[in-house]
Amino acid sequence: MIGSLFERANVNSQESDLQSLRALVRDLATRVERLERKLGDEGIAPEPPARAEIHPFPASPPPPLPPPYPLVSTPPGLPVPPIPTPQFATAAPEGDLESRIGSHWLNRIGISAVLIGVSYFLKFAFDNNWIGPTGRVSIGLLAGIAVVVWSESFRARGYKIFSYSLKAVGVGVLYLSLWAAFQVYGLIPSVVAFLAMLIVTGSTAILAVKQDAEILAAIALTGGFVTPLLLSTGQNREIQLFSYVALLSAASVALVAFKPWRRLLVLSYAGTLVLYIAWYANYYHRSEFTVTFAFATIFFAIFAVAPLVSKAPEGAVSLPFLPAALIFINTSVYFLQAYAMVEEIDKLAMAWFALALATVQIGLSRIIGRREPANAEVLRLLHLALAVALITIAIPIRLDGHWITVGWLVEAGVLLWVADRIGARFLHYLAAAALALGVVRLLAFDDFTVNTLLLNSRMATYLLAMAVLALLAWFSLKHDGEFDRQLAAVAVLAVSALALVGLSREIGDYYARQMYPSLPRFTPWQARAAAVADQHRLRIAEDFTYSALWMGYGALLMAIGFWRKSAFFRWQALFLIAATIVKVFIYDVSQLDRGYRILSFMILGVLLLAVSFVYQKDWLKLSSPQSKR
Repeated sequence: MIGSLFERANVNSQESDLQSLRALVRDLATRVERLERKLGDEGIAPEPPARAEIHPFPASPPPPLPPPYPLVSTPPGLPVPPIPTPQFATAAPEGDLESRIGSHWLNRIGISAVLIGVSYFLKFAFDNNWIGPTGRVSIGLLAGIAVVVWSESFRARGYKIFSYSLKAVGVGVLYLSLWAAFQVYGLIPSVVAFLAMLIVTGSTAILAVKQDAEILAAIALTGGFVTPLLLSTGQNREIQLFSYVALLSAASVALVAFKPWRRLLVLSYAGTLVLYIAWYANYYHRSEFTVTFAFATIFFAIFAVAPLVSKAPEGAVSLPFLPAALIFINTSVYFLQAYAMVEEIDKLAMAWFALALATVQIGLSRIIGRREPANAEVLRLLHLALAVALITIAIPIRLDGHWITVGWLVEAGVLLWVADRIGARFLHYLAAAALALGVVRLLAFDDFTVNTLLLNSRMATYLLAMAVLALLAWFSLKHDGEFDRQLAAVAVLAVSALALVGLSREIGDYYARQMYPSLPRFTPWQARAAAVADQHRLRIAEDFTYSALWMGYGALLMAIGFWRKSAFFRWQALFLIAATIVKVFIYDVSQLDRGYRILSFMILGVLLLAVSFVYQKDWLKLSSPQSKR
């Protein structure tokens, strides 16, 4: 009895589960049917779902349905919940080259083709007098407006790129129609044409901001800079032209202050530069210097402020290439433009201008230094580098001869001192660059005329260069980097080399002053023979003096190396002594007379024996690790 009850209860449970499964299948079939109708309306044929097999009497009871997903059949009369449909992308991934070619490049080429085709058609119609001037302009304006309005329907359906392309076509047709109305047919005056183009530019800019579309802002900016070219009458209207360009440039800077569209700065600066150069090449005269230079300064100021206020793109972590390039090009172009206008008027004023511009760069670097955004340090250092470059350029503009070298050396010394005071490693390296310029000019370009030994301008310049090099080595050793230690070593070597070169040139000039006056051009043959003999004697003395200088300088370096226990100085001494040995044994043997030859070998031998004795005795414990510095 009890067993039959359990069997009957088990059958009832199976029938209940079977009914639940049937209700579940019925509900799923209803949903699939609705999904098929939905996809069929969109033109997509779904694959037929596989039919579920239902066993009326399963071998074991099916597992209970999970409670979080109770699926029951929908009672009659109640609406079935809507089934979400998949969203299809309207654009291909950014990294797909094929899709970029198809959706971007071909799109832009298509815009150009349509504009060219419309232009040819209108020209053909105009040449055959199918349409009068007023009708032609009216058709162009209406067509441009219609294309812009029509493009909004595509944007509403998600085809943004195609919509912006149509807007570019429509805006281009509007500009061409207004240009034809003024330039070709003379239907409207220049003021009306300018205001109409200004309305087109402003409307496109408003659409760009409203739709958050950078491409529309670029179209508006391009149209704004093309407007003066379309309305040009060949007359010199400098104030009107540059005032408009300044307002347009300022508007672009204001736009990038609120939108992360830094690429517009490149377009704006390029447009400003093209219009400025085009006017300057055709109309500039020295009588217009004040107004032209004032506008050049305004343009420089606008784009100097742009990197300070421009909004960076979200999540941008790369180097600020565009702001840095704009800073460099803007400063360079402004300086070159000022040089072209100012230098021919007053050279001294140009030098002061370079210094003033360097001061502006330093001020901009301090302003950027207070900003928090990442990568501001790159822009700050760039402004400092430009300031140093301008100071370096101002020196040869203002000075002449060896005073240019002196100016660069003093600049390097001041930069080293400032870098040490404020802890600016970048200025330290810029000082090294300025110092290198001064040393190269001193050795390769400066030509001194001296009449006294040692106490002259050349030796003073060499001493100044050696002092600044020693300062560079001192400050470099305060840093812990490997590059700084190498820089200090190079500076010390340069000090030794400059001292040797400077003293050698003093010797050469001294004997040249003694030698050439002793050989007049026109003298009796006896006096000339005596003068030649005297000249030979002076050359032998000069050669011996060089050998004595090298030996003495080598001994000095060796003494410093022993005193400071520095292998670095001792190796310098050894190389110089080796060069002296080669000179004495090869050159002096054949060129010097007997007295100088004996003296040369005796001095060299004593020097070598003394050095060898110190090394063998090891009085200063040179073999200890402390001495190997």
